[in-house]
Amino acid sequence: MMVTIITRGAVYTALLGALSACASYAPQRLPDAPNAPVSASAITVDPAQLPFRSLSSHVFNPADGLDMTEVAMLAVANNPQLRQSRDALGIARAQSFAAGLLPDPQLSVTGDRPTNGSSGNTNAFNLNLSYDVNALLQRSSRVGAAQADVRRVNLELLWQEWQTVSQARLLFTRLTAQTQLMAQLQAARTLLSERVQRSQQALTAGNVTLDFASAEVVALQTTERKINELERSQLQNRASLNSLLGLAGDARVVLVGAPHVAHVDIAALQTDLNARLNQRPDVQALRAGYASQEEKFRGAVLAQYPALNLGLTRARDTSGLYTLGFGMTLSLPIFNRNRGNIAIEQATRRQLYNAYQDRLNRAHAEITTALDNLPLLQVQLQRTQDGIALLNTVAKRAQSAYQAGNLLAPDYVRLQTALLDKQTEAINLQEALMEQQIALETLLGPDLPIQIATRKPS
Repeated sequence: MMVTIITRGAVYTALLGALSACASYAPQRLPDAPNAPVSASAITVDPAQLPFRSLSSHVFNPADGLDMTEVAMLAVANNPQLRQSRDALGIARAQSFAAGLLPDPQLSVTGDRPTNGSSGNTNAFNLNLSYDVNALLQRSSRVGAAQADVRRVNLELLWQEWQTVSQARLLFTRLTAQTQLMAQLQAARTLLSERVQRSQQALTAGNVTLDFASAEVVALQTTERKINELERSQLQNRASLNSLLGLAGDARVVLVGAPHVAHVDIAALQTDLNARLNQRPDVQALRAGYASQEEKFRGAVLAQYPALNLGLTRARDTSGLYTLGFGMTLSLPIFNRNRGNIAIEQATRRQLYNAYQDRLNRAHAEITTALDNLPLLQVQLQRTQDGIALLNTVAKRAQSAYQAGNLLAPDYVRLQTALLDKQTEAINLQEALMEQQIALETLLGPDLPIQIATRKPS
């Protein structure tokens, strides 16, 4: 009887010890209202926590507006999608922790109470302690796969941060270019409005023909249409920027400064192109995912061997006889042999291999195209700027001639309109050139060899 009490005590002690280490549960309610901040000033940004040197070394001060670097800093710190990706990284780390835990032993207890027999009969029990040996043998492959998966998720997060920085800079570039374009279009509208008013007066007086006056009206309406389209585009880009920054839809972000198109050293880029490509976070993430799959494939191969389960048995029968035994369960790999899972993991590894090779090929093609477009845009911008300089000289002479009465008003308006169009073309080319530079930074990293750095104006 004393043995039975001791045995029960040991079982109860083990159960209480296991229960004392259990986690507790508490419900968490979902929010009832949005909580997006309405101002960048309400967000605290720690530059030291940002991933890129160009961001971590920049001062964040939204009180005087946001320059292009500050917009990128705020995007990395407060973007909702990045916040969810960081949560996914926490899940991957928890899964890695779970993969490293040792499997628990299995304890089974049975008891028998005699209902008839002699007075010497007693209660019987059977106490069995077993352990899954195969789960222990496969632990290294599970841990290796989980750790590689953590690296993959971490690198994917870095790549997403990389993309977010580029998107923030792209929206900043578009919005500042659109502000310049709006100024050009409004200047053209003012000039054309004055001309339309005068031509209508001249038409009423019979001094000009209808086709002459209607041409200027059409030009004015075309300018009005461009202004309307630009206003809608500005509104959409503002909404996209607020969403990217994690701000409320009605938040007003004041943008200051302008992006500076820098001269990129293409020759220096081409010398270490493959090295830069292999250092891209998305490429490294694919390598980490491939390493994780290698471990899963190895684990599937290990699982083809017989599954072994070992155990110890302590028992007492109804006659009071105590026994101590040993048990072993061994699966016989005759039909299954885990061949299905092995085939799945092997096919998955092949798919990841091809995906990695395809990513390298597509990235190299994108980089080649970007490197070809950059000098083309630089040449076109230089030609346009030369044309602006020439038109400026002619426009100054035309203004003097117009004021002296030696140049007709329609000719003067056409010349001024041509100058505005050329200046608009230069703004568009500068935007395209900056967007191309941002695309290169997205493809090859933010530390491109350049001669001019973007700085916040003093």
